[in-house]
Amino acid sequence: MNNKNMKEREEIHKAIWSIADDLRGSVDGWDFKQYILGIMFYRYISENITNYINEGERRAGDTTFDYAKLTDEIAETERKNLVKEKGFFILPSELFCNICKKAKEDENLNETLEKIFNNIENSATGSESEDNFSGLFDDIDVNNNKLGATVTKRNEKLVKILDGIANINLGKYQDNNIDAFGDAYEFLMSMYASNAGKSGGEFYTPQEVSELLTKLAIVGKKSVNKVYDPACGSGSLLLKSEKILGKENVINGFYGQEINITTYNLCRINMFLHDIGYDKFDIACEDTLISPQHWDNEPFDVIVSNPPYSIKWAGDENSLLINDTRYSPAGVLAPKSKADFAFIMHSLSWLAENGTASIVCFPGILYRGGAEQKIRKYLIDNNFVDCIIQLPDNLFFGTSIATCIMVLKKSKNDNSTLFIDATKECVKVTNNNKLTDENIDNIVKIFTDRTDIEYVAKLVSNKEIEENDYNLSVSTYVEKEDTREKIDIVELNKEIEEIVAREQVLRDEINKIISEIEV
Repeated sequence: MNNKNMKEREEIHKAIWSIADDLRGSVDGWDFKQYILGIMFYRYISENITNYINEGERRAGDTTFDYAKLTDEIAETERKNLVKEKGFFILPSELFCNICKKAKEDENLNETLEKIFNNIENSATGSESEDNFSGLFDDIDVNNNKLGATVTKRNEKLVKILDGIANINLGKYQDNNIDAFGDAYEFLMSMYASNAGKSGGEFYTPQEVSELLTKLAIVGKKSVNKVYDPACGSGSLLLKSEKILGKENVINGFYGQEINITTYNLCRINMFLHDIGYDKFDIACEDTLISPQHWDNEPFDVIVSNPPYSIKWAGDENSLLINDTRYSPAGVLAPKSKADFAFIMHSLSWLAENGTASIVCFPGILYRGGAEQKIRKYLIDNNFVDCIIQLPDNLFFGTSIATCIMVLKKSKNDNSTLFIDATKECVKVTNNNKLTDENIDNIVKIFTDRTDIEYVAKLVSNKEIEENDYNLSVSTYVEKEDTREKIDIVELNKEIEEIVAREQVLRDEINKIISEIEV
């Protein structure tokens, strides 16, 4: 990243921090995130549709055209066409810039914003984009007492948020040297996640981990058909493919499912913030393990995921699940108290024959017995596990454990599994470890080369894994380097003998001196 880009990014981060800092006190930051991100999204789509219309009119010859200054009556005549092209519609009077101008004088600002948000969502009703806009602003409750005990106090907070976001120097969207909106979103997510403990970590995968997962999944690919995440959270993993490959090289778009309604809305907002067209993503809100929503879209040639660790699920309490085509091949279900392998089996089932899935895993699933061992047996006997990578500890918000990555493939060139110990591939940043670009590149190179490296990587035959009771722990196959000081016993004994001999000489001399004194 060049100096200009870094400066732009720092300015955005500083401005966002200032807004958040100004709003601290009565409301927890993790809650305020909803308002900041929601209003930021409101600004984004206002500017997005304005720029889109202005560009069209100026290309047609009207060089001074400005949609923000158009009357609502004239704009209304193009509603149908704009919804078809953009997926939504906003009246000029309801654009972010026009609302900001009169926000301080609007005694009913909360009602004004609520009406606008409803109008934006309703503009997509009956169109192809309806599912992508329905309920998108549900988490931005402008009448919530957390904003203030009275309407006046709530509106004061809303004005501060509007002014703060209006003053962020994002420039013209099409002229940005960085993904300004997307970067602002990710900074806000990381800022709050790092201070929100477990709740933040559940919804946010650090960018560098997302990048590693994605690079592992797209090795050898310059373009992919579809990207899928069965536990997509805020969508950061899905969007890494767009960032690394380029939007035009994710041909049929992004698919994800998320059980948490708030995070589901954040994910859809994130898609729009990254300028992903409504026809290029499909995010669903349901329990992936029980009610998967993308049967008509599978298989996927890239699957990236950081599912929740060892959560409870229905398991064998639901008699239908053992016959589910996603789980039945293993002949056993993941334990009710640990759904990790349910996510893995789901991903494997929906993986294309030439595809790759990279999944963050809790280490315990690699060596525990019972049903989990039987599922590992199925995976190894059918040669689906391509690689297991042990990551450094303290990479994720809210947990200090050293997680792992499991890479799955259905079409492999050998009957072996690569084990990589990447625990040293990190740098210390405050209380957490962080993967640098160099760390990521090193891990991907080791993964790609698929050769043994002493103390780092080992290519193990599936037969040997079978002999080890299907234990997939990296430490079982990659020897730890002994950094203790090596001692030469022979040389040490020789030194001891010399010391003893010298000691005896000294004793003899002391005894001689004492005898002379006594005489």
